[in-house]
Amino acid sequence: MGSLVLLLIPIIAAIAIIVGSPARLTAVISAAASLVIGLYMAFTHTCDCWNFTASMLPALGIHLTLGVDGMSTIMVLLSVIVLFAAVFTGKSPEGHEKLYYSSSLFIAGGAIGAFLSQDVFFFYAFHELALIPTFLMIGMLGRGDRKAIAWRVTIFLAVGSMILLAGLLWLVSATGGSFAFSDIAANAASIAPATQKGIAALLIVGFGTLISLFPFHSWAAPAYASAPAPTAMLHAGVLKKFGLYGLLRVAVPFLPEGMAAWTDILVILLLGNILWVGYVTVNQKRLDLMLGNSSVMHMGYIFLAIAAISAVPGNDIAVPAAVVLMFAHGISIAMLFGLADTIERKTGTLEISELGGLAKKAPALAFLFGLAAMASIGLPGLANFSGEVMVFLAGFRDYVPAEGFGIVQIGTILALWGVVISAVYMLRAFRKTFQGPLVPATEDATEAHFCVRIPAIVLAVALIAVGLCPNLLLNLLK
Repeated sequence: MGSLVLLLIPIIAAIAIIVGSPARLTAVISAAASLVIGLYMAFTHTCDCWNFTASMLPALGIHLTLGVDGMSTIMVLLSVIVLFAAVFTGKSPEGHEKLYYSSSLFIAGGAIGAFLSQDVFFFYAFHELALIPTFLMIGMLGRGDRKAIAWRVTIFLAVGSMILLAGLLWLVSATGGSFAFSDIAANAASIAPATQKGIAALLIVGFGTLISLFPFHSWAAPAYASAPAPTAMLHAGVLKKFGLYGLLRVAVPFLPEGMAAWTDILVILLLGNILWVGYVTVNQKRLDLMLGNSSVMHMGYIFLAIAAISAVPGNDIAVPAAVVLMFAHGISIAMLFGLADTIERKTGTLEISELGGLAKKAPALAFLFGLAAMASIGLPGLANFSGEVMVFLAGFRDYVPAEGFGIVQIGTILALWGVVISAVYMLRAFRKTFQGPLVPATEDATEAHFCVRIPAIVLAVALIAVGLCPNLLLNLLK
């Protein structure tokens, strides 16, 4: 029952806000409750109290089955931490409080439901539930050409979802017709290699579009730049991890031969994320677009871990590497988007050329942004470093020098250049925003209020804790 309670808290709170409950207060209370329960889950995830099953459409073999293991526990923990930070971040536009806070809760509730689901139907359905408020928030409360961007996001993600649905249904059909992950796992070995290859192709393209895998990535950066801060935090930080989680939960264990057949192409595409999108990020002139492209770029490292385990199914580093980096990236990018929103409210702009000297007026804001930026670069002692190092080690797991470099080793070596690219754009943005002389946009800026700093501090604690002790997460995966 515990997992059902955790799932229902944000969803019921969102519905309560829609029917008239005080929006911000309800969102804060539900987010705090979700965080407490999520932390408790991390200590007790092996308890049967987190398992729940209810028949929904028994004639079709569809059951609401919720449960957790180490991987899903970490993803739920990421969801509740970012949700807590998101509801504290930003300020709802006048007259739109219901949409603003209920959408954030629905996005988080959908993500939590997807991570808890042990049934393909609800695994897919909860993710689709979370996409609807994402589209609404961008189209109605976003900045810039928000309507065009919302339609673009809708088209990309709808197409990706339809391709994903085709792949999932094919997988269900090929394993006997049951939607339960346990039944699929029991029958997965009977899938012919050719069929595995076809299903894997659909899942890679479907999940890949949702994740912003190159070249299906062009929707992501404009969407995050346009979206209100909580939406950008929750989607980039949490919901986009659904696709990576899906590949690790479904494609890698159920379709090992199919994934292995596409490893070479996957490595080429992920290098597009790291190198091509990395150079695009260097060229960005706005802080929000730079962060959006940075998020797309860093997906390539997690795909590298997936490629490593696809090439060597016994790779015991790859899955922990991917999960730790998913958590670390989700926390750091959410923190950066939240602080970017604060910068815009303090200065009125996110044009990097119009900023400067902000550390003189807001030293705490500068410190927190710098901490998140260093995490994104991969500074030792912060969570991203642990994940990235493990990814690079996974790329060379079981490497035999006498056999020469394989595609994954070549990809790993090239991906190392991404660390340099990250340092270039992130350090330059920090220097131009916070250092140097004051400029008109920053002359009247003030320090971020303590209440505004709360979400960033919560996220910073998570980055430091996992950075100094990665076993906090790794022990959950044992």
